[in-house]
Amino acid sequence: MRHKNPLPTVDIIIEHKGGIVLIKRKYTPKGWALPGGFVDYRESLESAAKREAKEETGLRVELVRQFHTYSDPERDMRRHTISTIYIAKGKGVLKAGDDAGEAEIFKKDNLPSPLMFDHKKIINDYFTRRY
Repeated sequence: MRHKNPLPTVDIIIEHKGGIVLIKRKYTPKGWALPGGFVDYRESLESAAKREAKEETGLRVELVRQFHTYSDPERDMRRHTISTIYIAKGKGVLKAGDDAGEAEIFKKDNLPSPLMFDHKKIINDYFTRRY
């Protein structure tokens, strides 16, 4: 019997130049999101977070801490995922890459729309708990 398990993912709240970095997804579902993605086989969550940040934003990141894990089965309309969120400091020049069409810095009071998946909740939790 085959088991159907949720897939592990990471998302990164990258603090950079006075705001947080969001990417505009190139592929469906399209919209703004935290940088992140699937954890590869034999890859740690921390390594996946650093890799995804670099691939999608061009930034090297220093992971500050693990923020929270979100596991609502409805958080991603494509499949059931469990995402561990990291807070990180970004270093370098911001440049969209991989499956990110754009990458920009946003502040709490100027977030773009639409925010994909459950990222609006994650970002609101971050701003509420962080400061």
